[in-house]
Amino acid sequence: MSPTNTTLLVIDVQKGLDDNTPFHGGHRNNPQVEHAISTLLTLFRTRNLPIFHVKHNSRDPSSTLHPSHPGNAIFPFAAPSPSHPIDEPLYEKSVHSAFIGTSLEADLHARGITRLFVCGFTSNMCVNTTVRMAENLGFEVFVVEDACATFDRVGPDGVLRRAEDVHAYAMSDLHGEFCSVIKASNVQGLLGN
Repeated sequence: MSPTNTTLLVIDVQKGLDDNTPFHGGHRNNPQVEHAISTLLTLFRTRNLPIFHVKHNSRDPSSTLHPSHPGNAIFPFAAPSPSHPIDEPLYEKSVHSAFIGTSLEADLHARGITRLFVCGFTSNMCVNTTVRMAENLGFEVFVVEDACATFDRVGPDGVLRRAEDVHAYAMSDLHGEFCSVIKASNVQGLLGN
């Protein structure tokens, strides 16, 4: 795998998706997600590889991700680095896919990027939708499952599904069909020396 055609895509790592956010379901799986994302950011920055950031601007005024709320802000640990020599563009969206209403696809192609390592929030929503579209658009996609997280969800049957299960189902649906689901510990080996 050539690192020159590879990027890290960081999706919706925003304060409104912190653990125990009632609006999004309360309990969030993967309490180590922040550490895993930080590790990936450090790895890509150290290797001077591009990092593409995505931020969700909800249209719902009651959402913690609406631009009028503090939860819309990106967590400081995951914010684009203005002082780092590589370009870390930020794409703002108002739908689940990072490819809709943004120049993300065109910008990836313009830089010759064909492989995406994806992390962020939430596993079953924006990560899932973006990954499916990325594969449909011809990108090779790796989802770093321990650098993704989601929340408890109540199904149409009224049954509460734990965040751990929702995350596992989302990864199972993606793996082998739309991407390769991997661990953060696998990324460095896949990037090569």
